[in-house]
Amino acid sequence: MTTSTDDVQSSVNYGLMRRLLAFLAPYRWHLAVAIVLTLSSSALGPLRPYLTRIAIDDHIVTGDLDGLWQYVALIVGFLLLQGALQYGLSYLMEWIGQRVLLSIRSRLYDHVQRLALRYYDTTPVGRIITRVTNDVEVLNELFSSGVVMMISDIMIIFWILFFMMQTSVHLTLLTITILPLLLIASFVFRAKVRLVYNEIRKQVAAMNAFMNEFVSGISIVQLFTQQKRMQTQFAAINHEHQLLQDRSIFYYATFFPVVEFLSAIALSIILWFTANSIGSGTMTVGMLIAFAQFTEMFFRPVRDLTEKYNTLQSSAVASQRIFRLLDTKQTIDDLPGATPFPGVSSSIEFRDVHFSYDGQQPVLQGVSFQVEKGQTIALVGATGAGKSSIINVLGRFYDYQQGEVLVNGRDIRSYQQDTIRARMAMVLQDVFLFSRSIEENITLGRPGITHQDVVDAAVALGAHDFIMKLPNGYQTQVRERGAVLSTGQKQLISFCRALVGNPDILILDEATANIDTETELLIERSISTLLSGRTSIVIAHRLSTIQRADRIIVLHHGRVAEHGTHQELLAHGGLYHTLHQLQYRQPVS
Repeated sequence: MTTSTDDVQSSVNYGLMRRLLAFLAPYRWHLAVAIVLTLSSSALGPLRPYLTRIAIDDHIVTGDLDGLWQYVALIVGFLLLQGALQYGLSYLMEWIGQRVLLSIRSRLYDHVQRLALRYYDTTPVGRIITRVTNDVEVLNELFSSGVVMMISDIMIIFWILFFMMQTSVHLTLLTITILPLLLIASFVFRAKVRLVYNEIRKQVAAMNAFMNEFVSGISIVQLFTQQKRMQTQFAAINHEHQLLQDRSIFYYATFFPVVEFLSAIALSIILWFTANSIGSGTMTVGMLIAFAQFTEMFFRPVRDLTEKYNTLQSSAVASQRIFRLLDTKQTIDDLPGATPFPGVSSSIEFRDVHFSYDGQQPVLQGVSFQVEKGQTIALVGATGAGKSSIINVLGRFYDYQQGEVLVNGRDIRSYQQDTIRARMAMVLQDVFLFSRSIEENITLGRPGITHQDVVDAAVALGAHDFIMKLPNGYQTQVRERGAVLSTGQKQLISFCRALVGNPDILILDEATANIDTETELLIERSISTLLSGRTSIVIAHRLSTIQRADRIIVLHHGRVAEHGTHQELLAHGGLYHTLHQLQYRQPVS
C-alpha cells in the first residue's frame, strides 16, 4: 500500500497541530467557555432568516401588525445578543492566543539559550530570529480565532441547513446542488496556496538572514564599496518574495469571485424555481426572502472555512519550523549525577585529548598537559594550532571525542557545566558589549556584585578614570556592540567584567591583541593583580605578555610540540625560539 505525498503532508500537518494545541492545555476551561459562546452565536445567525419568513408570511401578508412588531423585536434582540456573544468570543480568544504565543516564544528562547555553540556554527542568525519572531507571529491567527472559528463556521453551516430544511426541503436540495462545484474550487485553491505559503516562509527566512549578515558586516561592505553588489543580491531575494506574494494575491483574487459567482447561481436557481411556485401557492414570498438570506449565509462560512484552512496550512509550515528548532538536540550534557563545581582545589589536566569540530578534521591530537592550582600557563602557536580549541573544551562549549579532561582528578563532565562557567572568567579578543549601561556590562546581572565592587575592579585595572569622563559615568548607556567606546576601552571593560566576579579560573584569549601600546601598558600594570591566586590560561601572539607564565606550552598542528619556561624554551632552540626570533628580529638597515 502506497501513501501519496499529500497524504504524508496532511498527516504531518495534523501531527503538528496536535503538538501546537498542547499549548492550549492550561486554558482548557477558557476554551470550553469559548466553544459554548461559539455554539450559541452560530445558531442565532441562521435563526434570523427563519424568523423573517414567519414575520412575512404570518404577519405582513395577513396584516397582523401587532404580531409583526413582536417578531421585529425578537429579531433585533437576537441580533444584539449575537453581537454581544461575538464580542465576548473575540476578546476571549485574543486573550488566550496572546498567552499561548507568549508561552511558545519563551520556550523557544529558553531552548535557543541551551543549544551548544556547534549549532550556531552552522545556522544563520537570521534563521533563528525568524523562528522566534515571524514564525511565532504566524500562529497568532490560529490561536486567537482559527480553531474556534472553524468550529463556529461548521456549526453555522449545520444550523443553516437545519433551518433551510425546516423552511423548504425542495429549495434546500436545489441550493446545495452548487456545493460540489464550491468544494472543487476550494480544494484547488487550498492546494495552490499551501505551496506558495511554504515558499514565502523560506524567502522571509532568507531575507532575514541576509539582512542580519549585511548589517553586521556593514563596515566591510562600505570599506570595499560592495553596496551595489549587495543591493543586487538583496533585490533578487526581495523580487522573488514579491513574485510569491503576487501568486498568493492572484489565487485569492480568483477564488473569491468564483465563490460569489456560485452564490449568484444558487440564488438564480431559487428565483427560477419559486417564480411559478409562489403563484400556485406551494411557495411563499417569505420563503423566497428567507432562502435569499440563507444562500448568502451558506456560502460565507464555506468561504471562511477555506480561508481558515489556509491559516491552518500557513501555521503548519511555521510550526514545522518551530518544532524542528525545538527538537534540535545539539546540547552539551553533563554526566549522570553531575555535582556543582567547587573550584580548583588541586589541578586541571588534559590527558591525551582528541577533538574535532565536525567529527572529521582533527583539531586537537593527543594533547596532554597539567596546570596546578594558582599557576599561570601560556598557550603559544601559529593560527590554527588548537589554542582556542583547548579553551572551548575546558569551558564545556564543545565536547571532546577521546581522552580525558580532569579537574581535581575528576572528569570535567561530572561537574554541572553552569557551575563551572560561574567560577570561570574569559576575556576574548573580540569583546561583545550589550546595549546597556557600563555597569550592567560589567556585572552582567550576576547576583552579589555591588556598585563598589565594580568601582574597585575598574580602579584596579585603570578603567575608572575614562569611565568617569563619560557623560553619565558608570550609568552611561553603551550603544549596540559598544559603538561609543574605543577598542581599548571595550577591552578594559571586559577585564573589569572578569575581575569583578572573582573567578577561580581565568582565561585570556588574545586579550591584548587589539589594544594600543599605551592601553596595553596600562593593563600590564594591573594584570598581575588579575592573575594573582588564580589558575590561569593565557593565549597571546605577543610573546611579551606571556613571559611571566609559570609554564609555556607550544602547540603545533594540534599537538604539544614543547613546553617549559620562557628561558628554558629559548635555550632549547626549538619552535618557541623560532617564533621569538621572528617576532623580535631586528630589520636589516
